[in-house]
Amino acid sequence: GHAADKLFSLSGLFAVRKPKGPTSAAVLNLLKERLLAEAGVQTKGNKRNQVLKIGHGGTLDSAATGVLVVGIGKGTKMLGTMLAGSKKYTAIGMLGKATDTLDATGKVTEEKPYDQVTKGDLENVLQKFTGDIMQVPPLYSALKKDGERLSTLMKRGEAVEAKPARPVRVYSLSLQQFQPPLFTLDVECGGGFYVRSLVNDIGKELSTCASVQELTRTKQGPFTLEEHALHEDKWTIDEIAQSLEHCTALLLPEPARKKLKTEHPGETAVICE
Repeated sequence: GHAADKLFSLSGLFAVRKPKGPTSAAVLNLLKERLLAEAGVQTKGNKRNQVLKIGHGGTLDSAATGVLVVGIGKGTKMLGTMLAGSKKYTAIGMLGKATDTLDATGKVTEEKPYDQVTKGDLENVLQKFTGDIMQVPPLYSALKKDGERLSTLMKRGEAVEAKPARPVRVYSLSLQQFQPPLFTLDVECGGGFYVRSLVNDIGKELSTCASVQELTRTKQGPFTLEEHALHEDKWTIDEIAQSLEHCTALLLPEPARKKLKTEHPGETAVICE
């Protein structure tokens, strides 16, 4: 039918708002189910389920919310650039508590006093984590060992060694709020960066411990949460078709974007490859 034809002709990149709870893969499966159901495509024993090519451009933790970039049709081939591009997050950290997952979903592994930490201490420490730094990824992560995710091995109770520290890039890092034990950070970083590891490292640097309470991805590449991420009620063929049209302009080749005017003279626009 017409809806199925329209669905299978969709191609490009768009963004959805990932809710808190499901994994990024589960969100993608739900999106795919919704679209196939709307198009009236029977998926049981039908290969057309495989025909709808869909993928995402970088995992968000189950407990995290925010921008999840989705590629559909030929757009799936463009997802690699999203993985490598810059991302922005807002994170609420909690001083005085460490967990095995480095966030609020895990078991508490350590508690330490934090009353000695001042706002100034926190701001000073952030400078150490800005620029090109080395970071050890969390054990509970989508990184793999022998083809299995580290998080899966951890949940089975298998001994997992931490991956070695690797170079990551932090473009900017600022403290938005400090109401002990909670602090709110804005982070802009490159690919392969873990905000949970950052918050954990900040806790150690302040001679206490810390874990992430809430995490929101506010931007990925040119896609922002406010402007581009479709809420769950907009996961329809027509809304996605509109979004793909709107987002094509965001993905113009680099030279066309080089001369973007920025609001502050002297600042240059960041071009996300």
